[in-house]
Amino acid sequence: SVDCSFSRGVCDWKQDADDDFDWNPADRDRGDGYYMAVPAFVGHKNDMGRLKLLLTDLKPKSSYCLIFSYRLAGEKVGKLRVFLANKKTAPVWEENKGKDEKWRTGKIEIFQGAETTNRVTFESERGKGKTGEIGVDNVILISGLCPED
Repeated sequence: SVDCSFSRGVCDWKQDADDDFDWNPADRDRGDGYYMAVPAFVGHKNDMGRLKLLLTDLKPKSSYCLIFSYRLAGEKVGKLRVFLANKKTAPVWEENKGKDEKWRTGKIEIFQGAETTNRVTFESERGKGKTGEIGVDNVILISGLCPED
């Protein structure tokens, strides 16, 4: 498995230069490192911020599971989407509200075919809310299919 978390991960993360705002590091409550977040007050409604995970060493014709922690905290905070590079049109995963402010786990199967997925994009869309944040943490890539809970 490949640890892509932000504090100590070995992965190549890039801010998108063509979006409306950047994701920023935020300290974890427990004080052990940080996660990436978009506070609710950044930007205007429907503005986008994209954080790209560049995957250079994935083997074609193999499947992977992307596991990550996320939270959408706050009223009308916005949307969090995940795109795979070779599927630009529609997100492969989307969440637009949290039941509470807890961290949850997202899982996405990445099936490699003739084309290798070489980029995963986390996109935050600003909502109407003024408080809270959208956060992503503990991004891990493992070989094979996603495990059952």
